[in-house]
Amino acid sequence: MPATPAQVKDGLKAAIQTVPGLRAFDYQPDQVNPPFAWPTLDEIRFHQTGMSSGGVVMDFTVTIVVNRASERTAQDALDQYTAWSGAQSLRAAIEADRTLGGVCDDLIVNSAGNFTNIDANDTLYLTMDFKVTVYA
Repeated sequence: MPATPAQVKDGLKAAIQTVPGLRAFDYQPDQVNPPFAWPTLDEIRFHQTGMSSGGVVMDFTVTIVVNRASERTAQDALDQYTAWSGAQSLRAAIEADRTLGGVCDDLIVNSAGNFTNIDANDTLYLTMDFKVTVYA
């Protein structure tokens, strides 16, 4: 039986929590307290193997929010999260266990991008998205 979206979000949250100093949620939090990240389900594709029992593929967006006290420090923070490897690398953290503790068959972090400013409570923050494909 394929994983549920909730199980995958819990697994992604656990992976995100391994990045030092990065708060993780399995939902978009109401309270803005950066740096933090959360996964959002974008799409589920069923019957991807042609077999009756499975081949479920799920696409998620993991969004990171950082303080934007200055453009340079915010961009430097996001640059660390986009690194291929290292303690701050979100890609490395998510792909460290590509089964999310046995919840799925495999996953891959496809890309990082969509740098955007958001305004919350009259404060600017910088965000970016990581695209993750999960093979359940």
